[in-house]
Amino acid sequence: MGADLPLPERQKISAATEAPKLGRYIIQSELGRGAMGIVYKATDSVLERTVAVKTVNMTLEQDGADRYEARFYQEARAAAGLNHPNIVTVHDVGKSGDVMFMAMEYIEGVELRSLMGEGQRVGIGQAVSIAAQIAEGLAYAHQRGVVHRDIKPANIMVLPNGPAKITDFGIARRRAASELTQTGMLLGSPKYMSPEQVIGKRADHRSDIFSLGVILYEMLCGAAPFSGENVTALMYQTVNFVPPPPSSVNSAVPEMLDFIAAKMLAKPIEERYQEAQEVARDLRECERQLGTAVPAGQAARTLAGGTPAPQIASADARTVVLGQTLNRTRDADKAPSEPAAEEAPARIAPSFDSLEATQRLAAMTGAATTWAPQSATQAVSALPRPAGGGWRRRDWVLVGGAAALGAILAGLIARRRD
Repeated sequence: MGADLPLPERQKISAATEAPKLGRYIIQSELGRGAMGIVYKATDSVLERTVAVKTVNMTLEQDGADRYEARFYQEARAAAGLNHPNIVTVHDVGKSGDVMFMAMEYIEGVELRSLMGEGQRVGIGQAVSIAAQIAEGLAYAHQRGVVHRDIKPANIMVLPNGPAKITDFGIARRRAASELTQTGMLLGSPKYMSPEQVIGKRADHRSDIFSLGVILYEMLCGAAPFSGENVTALMYQTVNFVPPPPSSVNSAVPEMLDFIAAKMLAKPIEERYQEAQEVARDLRECERQLGTAVPAGQAARTLAGGTPAPQIASADARTVVLGQTLNRTRDADKAPSEPAAEEAPARIAPSFDSLEATQRLAAMTGAATTWAPQSATQAVSALPRPAGGGWRRRDWVLVGGAAALGAILAGLIARRRD
């Protein structure tokens, strides 16, 4: 029937039925949607391979769109240079109309957040394996000057009986305003932000470590370490509260994981792990001590059942509230900072203290340490105490001599008056 139609009409029908394209990529189906765009399954018409194409709609970036586009290309090029088994490979980047897109490796897997359902825990061995793999991927990227800045379960893919992979390098570093709607709706990322991101400081590679610590805690406990009724409450907890140790929520968690989580979630960045490779090393040692090497994709989940979610400021859970004075302006952040006196926190939780965690982890992993930082509380506690007992001979001589001198002066004054 189509052959009987005039040529112009046949061309219109062909154009209407042709599969949509982004550049050289033929769209097959939609895989998911996010705050900034859509992820498609597509076919590379040149190399004839299946890829995942993630779009970023530039109409959402009306202010400074040119600057944002240039930064997008710069960071996409940096991400394309990452070749690691725990990082999704970036193949190409381009623009079609007002839509920028990134073509990435297509993998048959699930997002980590699908394994972390409401109130559900990931098995201890699997959680440690996933966190170790992500730490290794981050270490590789950090060594090449690439920081993710938006590590969260939705940006981690878990393959069946295979590795865990980080996605969205090059896209995640976007303006903080895009994380929230105008009404302050929680879109996911604020839950995994580091304290320095919350207060507006520039995030470096140690922010990725904090975000991974939040994910590890949530996998072990079935609940996030920080929560709130709204974004403001959530961010306040992220900056000011230390959650209970994972083992107090899930008794199956070994003590070593308490120390690892404590050091990853340390508020001061100087007390946090300084390199993701250190995190990976400790997690691999923990995995060795557990005697399990569970594939990341193994579906081993345990329902939390009636286990209570971690409660902030609970004496039973041995929590700590740290009052910290944090600078909330970028201008003040640029100025040289004066060392501030640290206020001694009440009810220190030894098993979830980031400083003690460093020392205990060194002992558990066999790493030798020659120096460890001390908080003000620890420094004061370490001061030598004065020895007890009576006065020494020198003290008696000094007091006696002073008394005799006083008597002589008093006698001289009395003679002058006479």
